[in-house]
Amino acid sequence: MLLVGSSAAYHSVQEAVRAARVGDTVRVEPGLYIGDVTLDKTLQLEGVGKPVIRGTARGSVIIVTADKCAVRGLVVEHCGGDLQMEDSGILLKSSNNQIEGNDLRDILYGIYLYRSTGNIIRGNTITGRRELEEGERGAGLHLWDSPDNQIEQNTISWARDGLYIQSSPDSTIRRNRIQNLRYGVHYMFSDRNDFEDNYFGRCVAGAAIMYSSYINFRRNAFVHNRGFSSFGILFQECDFCIAEDNIIADNAIGIFMEALRKSMFRNNLIAGNDVALQVFSSADENTFHHNTFLQNLSPLQLIGRATTTRWALNGHGNHWSDYSGYDLDGDGIGDRPHRIQNVFEYMEGNHPRLRLYLESPAAQALGMAEKAFPIVRASSEIDPAPLMGPGPMPISFEEDTRHRYPHFLLFTLSTAWLEAAAGLIWWGRRR
Repeated sequence: MLLVGSSAAYHSVQEAVRAARVGDTVRVEPGLYIGDVTLDKTLQLEGVGKPVIRGTARGSVIIVTADKCAVRGLVVEHCGGDLQMEDSGILLKSSNNQIEGNDLRDILYGIYLYRSTGNIIRGNTITGRRELEEGERGAGLHLWDSPDNQIEQNTISWARDGLYIQSSPDSTIRRNRIQNLRYGVHYMFSDRNDFEDNYFGRCVAGAAIMYSSYINFRRNAFVHNRGFSSFGILFQECDFCIAEDNIIADNAIGIFMEALRKSMFRNNLIAGNDVALQVFSSADENTFHHNTFLQNLSPLQLIGRATTTRWALNGHGNHWSDYSGYDLDGDGIGDRPHRIQNVFEYMEGNHPRLRLYLESPAAQALGMAEKAFPIVRASSEIDPAPLMGPGPMPISFEEDTRHRYPHFLLFTLSTAWLEAAAGLIWWGRRR
């Protein structure tokens, strides 16, 4: 073991790295260490008491070019400012590394994986340069041509995207907290990725899934993503995705679907969004069942004439808080189908400026008249087997473990026509 510190054998981190042999551990004692570091041999770089590695503002602070390295317990700050040169807090150009328990601040990119596979990125806190415009920042975690990575329990804020994943299949993303940036997670040409138990809040889009297939996401919270053209989840040109047990709440648009095909949505809570679903007619052969649509201003905006969306599976549809039907046989399924849009909402989907009048007396009268006298062609989107009651909350919460799951969100809706409140819960599962 090689020690770095004011009273140790080495005063410089890079000096200790040069002196180390393959497999050695370089342990850094508390303090401030100025200078960039390159790990060009397999080493363990560990901090004690969170020592600060401050870069020279030229390039990346820590560059890892050797496989099977570890970087733990450091504060990493003050990288360069060139987006094209991947200036990062930690730049990985090797594989099978462990990057754990670090704080990265005053950085352009947080952790950049460049053709780097089989890494574990765990328990890091990444804070971008808040003073920069959003487009001038890098991603908190940026993966390029870097398959098969495990990313979990990280906290990311004030970057451009929380996680930007391009041409990087077969990765797993779990229990991260991502907020105050553009896209929480942004997939481009990256198939077979899973993301679970994450929190995405106060972004332009909680998730943007583009040109990617077989994306599975479960037990995530997409909340309070608001602003001009904001979404909980955005899909574009994707196939065979699965979304289950997620909370999608208090967003401008809950789920945006353009050219999404053959995907499944089940057991999700979609609540309190301005628009629950915005679906283009290019969205093809998707299925929704056992979801709870609770007190959204508009349940559906259809852009185009119709879709091939299936609103039920095996005789079970979804719960809609605006369903006005009945259940005489008591089987939990409404005895008459539920038309998902009224005529005004259909018109709104094709003419967005009409949204100004959504809650006006004229709009509500038009909706009631259309139900009684359906002479105006409205949407043909119908749930044939609406559920009478909401499903269980996708994410549970136990009073006696509140200290383990500190992120509790109480979401209350109070418009003139709304009398209910939705309690939405998310836990971090941080160890």
